Amino acid sequence: MAEVLDVALRLLVIVIAFLTLPLIIGQTEHKAMAHMQSRLGPMYAGGFHGWAQLIADGVKFAQKEDVIPRAADRRVFSIAPAVALVPYLVVMIVIPVGPGLFGADLDTGLFFVLAVMGVGVLGSIMAGWSSANKYSVLGGIRSAAQLMSYELPLVLAASSVAMAAGTLSLPGIVEAWQWWWLPWQAIGAVVFFVAGLAELRRPPFDMPIAESEIIMGPMTEYTGIRFALFMLAEYVGIVVLSALTTVLFLGGWHGPLLPGPVWTLIKIFALAFVVIWVRVSFPRLRADQLQKLAWIGLVPLALFQLALTGVVRVLLAG
Repeated sequence: MAEVLDVALRLLVIVIAFLTLPLIIGQTEHKAMAHMQSRLGPMYAGGFHGWAQLIADGVKFAQKEDVIPRAADRRVFSIAPAVALVPYLVVMIVIPVGPGLFGADLDTGLFFVLAVMGVGVLGSIMAGWSSANKYSVLGGIRSAAQLMSYELPLVLAASSVAMAAGTLSLPGIVEAWQWWWLPWQAIGAVVFFVAGLAELRRPPFDMPIAESEIIMGPMTEYTGIRFALFMLAEYVGIVVLSALTTVLFLGGWHGPLLPGPVWTLIKIFALAFVVIWVRVSFPRLRADQLQKLAWIGLVPLALFQLALTGVVRVLLAG
């Protein structure tokens, strides 16, 4: 009975984090972009500093009509938002926040996370194909192309830190982490973070969405709650990417003075702010620029980091 209660409590905490952290980051993005771009709208809803903007957005989505195009594949169209969202909930189960504070510790936790994150991109591909809209299909094809290009550097960078730690367990990687890994694994950290942004289709890698070219890409035909689920998936993806970067490259709960879970959350929110900052600062990449960055930039850097890790491991073992 005690084990069942322990599992239920862990799952409850994960679900609460799944529902609250993305909303906090969404609200932060409203405010940060309002300051950085002098956008006055999000600063007024509800009075003080626009505190009710997120509530206003939620009410707006809830009131909108749920429309499915006549020519759409209704079944695939309906489940695509769930396919885009649910994998991130599954990933959060194995991400450690502190010593012993995780849903499950898998021996192959890192590969499990990378595999499940890849499933989330299928939601965009399904949405584009099922919408019976040429712009949506084009957005889905672009999503598939980005997934194939950036999955390789993402996996290579993650493999480097797993090699350094000697384990695929996420808590095991954090426990093995040392402060001098920061410069040693810095290249892998940058590659992992940039490739993760591309898989989330966040600016400047938002070519599959490109509202100025193809409306909203795979989400063109979505309205109301279904569209809101895609938006929620994007912000949950930011939480997951920031958490994984924290666990793999920034030492997770390691830090002075403050409790371990507090350090984990500080690092997650700092990286989430970087994601927002990048969105405001950089223009969208063209298709050729996006592919060159992956194959000519990130893949060689990830291979170099992997080789460097192997050399250092051999020297330390000797």
